[in-house]
Amino acid sequence: MNKTDPPTPRGLKTIGLTPFIYRSDQPLFHVSAGVPIGDALAQASDLLFLAKAFTEDAAYSKDSDRHAWAAHYLTAMGKAVIDDVVQALTP
Repeated sequence: MNKTDPPTPRGLKTIGLTPFIYRSDQPLFHVSAGVPIGDALAQASDLLFLAKAFTEDAAYSKDSDRHAWAAHYLTAMGKAVIDDVVQALTP
């Protein structure tokens, strides 16, 4: 590999700069740096799968506040992980 070749996706890891869940205009959490992107994407998939299940429950339940908020936080986490992976993949 020469200096112009990008690293292979297999060797890439999260960069840990992506914040999520803000309070008073400050991020409460960040994606952790150094996680292999394959593992990070698998985790994002799990988070988004659960969020989808909660939104389906919320759509059919009258008392669904807890489902809606859980889905909100899970999608925020999943999006942050995916955004961090995209930053790792973008030169």
